[in-house]
Amino acid sequence: MAEIKVPELAESIMEGTIAQWLKKPGDYVEKGEYIVELETDKVNVEIISEEAGVVKELKAEEGETVQVGDVIAIVEAGASAGASEPAPAPAKEEAPQPAQTEQPKGQAQEEKQEEQAQTATDRPVASPAARKLAREKGIDLSAVPTVDPLGRVRKQDVESYSNQPAQPQAAPTPAAAPKQEPPQSQEFGKPVERVRLSRRRQTIAKRLVEVQQTAAMLTTFNEIDMTAVMELRKKKKDKFFEEHDVRLGFMSFFTKAVVAALKKYPAVNSELDGNELVLKKYYDIGVAVSTDEGLVVPVIRDCDRKNFAEIEADILSVALRARDNKLSLSDLQGGTFTITNGGVFGSLLSTPILNGNQVGILGMHTIQTRPVAIDAERMENRPMMYVALSYDHRVIDGKEAVGFLVTVKKLLENPEDLLLEG
Repeated sequence: MAEIKVPELAESIMEGTIAQWLKKPGDYVEKGEYIVELETDKVNVEIISEEAGVVKELKAEEGETVQVGDVIAIVEAGASAGASEPAPAPAKEEAPQPAQTEQPKGQAQEEKQEEQAQTATDRPVASPAARKLAREKGIDLSAVPTVDPLGRVRKQDVESYSNQPAQPQAAPTPAAAPKQEPPQSQEFGKPVERVRLSRRRQTIAKRLVEVQQTAAMLTTFNEIDMTAVMELRKKKKDKFFEEHDVRLGFMSFFTKAVVAALKKYPAVNSELDGNELVLKKYYDIGVAVSTDEGLVVPVIRDCDRKNFAEIEADILSVALRARDNKLSLSDLQGGTFTITNGGVFGSLLSTPILNGNQVGILGMHTIQTRPVAIDAERMENRPMMYVALSYDHRVIDGKEAVGFLVTVKKLLENPEDLLLEG
């Protein structure tokens, strides 16, 4: 017998929730094949079986919280898919039946292959994001067509399938109707619906409250005239894309400006550890990405050593993996400072909350054309962006915070200086 245990995930993650069993008792599992999807505070993890054999027992239910090291399943190592059925030998001896007298061995092999194939199709291969979306929409994954050459169902496949008009043959729809109607109750004579928070959303809520309770958080604001950056981007974007196969966005400009400002004000790139201030001599910048499960902050490593194209490529990569639930735990650990862009959703102004043990976070906002005084006599309409720096006042004084934000502003309003800094 082989035990399937919850593996060590990361130093800060000691437990998870069983999101979905990919195998059930009696199913055959190959060595290295996924057997369960585990939802943690940060990412979803698929756990593999270290042995080939038959699943004998599941020791935790879907939705149950399990600890690192807990035994969650038992696999009978070396057993075949039909091992739990004592039939192979008797089937041969009952061979007076005409259909089995001619080639019992070959036929038994064919039946075994068919049985294993059927077991495989019972559990279609799908990404964690696809399984989650299918559960939410009550969709049978085996009915979802996919263009993946390996047959893996992606989240996009589920979305496309769910957006198709209802087919006449979709008889399961009435059966799925009860699932689509969550239990409702009455409060003050009005219908309400109670929805359990996902583990990640619970963790987000807990961490945000912890930060506000443990840090002396303060926010300072400024505004940036984006004219020069937008003109430079417009001028260079086509050639940039041709040379680097990645689009030139605003995030690389802000990331490089932040790194330059962190070098000038090193306390903003630090962490408070008891009575010691840990000044970090590297620049791993977290970039907040919105997903269906909530906000995650993958980290772009060594931004001081990367050019604009490398930063844009890294941001695109982590953003796509975040939305497809493909981030690893290492992608989310070790950031020294965070940038969050609420402007993509139209936010004009906000006060971002610090991320973990970091002491600073920069909030970008939407670019809005506003009248700006050029001098005492002239006004011009300019593309303006409000920016916000939230910081831990225990570590950073107001003078440093304002100086940091002014440095970012000056570099972005004079991108040639930014290129020199980079």
